[in-house]
Amino acid sequence: MLALGKLLELTLTGHEPAEKTQVTTKGVRLRWLGQGALEVRPAESDDCGLDVLLSAGIHGNETAPIELLEQLLHGVAKGEIVPRARVLFLFGNPAAIIKGERYIEQDINRLFNGRHEQTSGMEALRAAELEQFARVFFSKPGRSRLHYDLHTAIRGSKVEQFALYPFKEGRQHSRRELARLAAAGMQAVLLQRKPSITFSAFTYEQLDAEAFTLELGKARPFGQNDEVNLGKLAARLVRILEATEPQAEQSLDGLQLFSVAREIIKHSDSFHLHLPAEIENFSELSKGYLLAEDLAEMRWVVEEEGARIIFPNPKVKNGLRAGILIVPSEGHDLSP
Repeated sequence: MLALGKLLELTLTGHEPAEKTQVTTKGVRLRWLGQGALEVRPAESDDCGLDVLLSAGIHGNETAPIELLEQLLHGVAKGEIVPRARVLFLFGNPAAIIKGERYIEQDINRLFNGRHEQTSGMEALRAAELEQFARVFFSKPGRSRLHYDLHTAIRGSKVEQFALYPFKEGRQHSRRELARLAAAGMQAVLLQRKPSITFSAFTYEQLDAEAFTLELGKARPFGQNDEVNLGKLAARLVRILEATEPQAEQSLDGLQLFSVAREIIKHSDSFHLHLPAEIENFSELSKGYLLAEDLAEMRWVVEEEGARIIFPNPKVKNGLRAGILIVPSEGHDLSP
């Protein structure tokens, strides 16, 4: 196997490879761009016109997606996977990955779309660097662009594998991309209705990629991910990279769609979330339930039919989202 296929090992040790470019026996070129960043380029005659960004480790303790990308990259470096797409592999937060922590100083996935310019520290610098890696990679005109940002969640979920689809004014969500997610094992998709500050929101809003945050089960340490079944996603990623996907897929069978009803924002240290500490994502909440309280008699009461909660976290910093209230969606405004 080519040495550059060991990107995770290089990332964890902080080593810079002696050879920055290597070529597989199949003519696929691997190019090291920096810590946790590797570009894969097919032979020119095989290029299918698709650019795919695969990122993981934006939160350093979300190891199952990191192991999945390592598995794919090993396959490429051994010549077992022969991509026809250009691919950028990114391990988002090397310092946090090394320590096995969610982040070191602040959550990188709240620092995109300009937010890193409002703060300082190593994670703000890394967010800016990740944006630049993505901007350069997606700079070639006339090509299709796809970004999967792979995560696992802090808590368990009643829907184990789901995706968040970013929002941009004037741009419709794609039925074809939803069908691709269903084929990759996603059980639900949250169709977002406002701009965001996550990595996938940046590539969707600023770089015109089809982009998604994928939540793939519960976060566990390296080597303890046997319960996280990523077989369908792994198989679909290989088909995407090798350009062997069926062309007529449009089925959304088994895929639940949701939209955001409201975000719960923590404004002060007096914020209180009235939910059990171990509540799972996608837990249903009844109308009239007092969800949260904050200063100045600020209260969030459930008013929506079929409401569910995802990402409840009262420990976030003031001004950040402490949970999302979602409701079922019919997906009537999808593009083909």
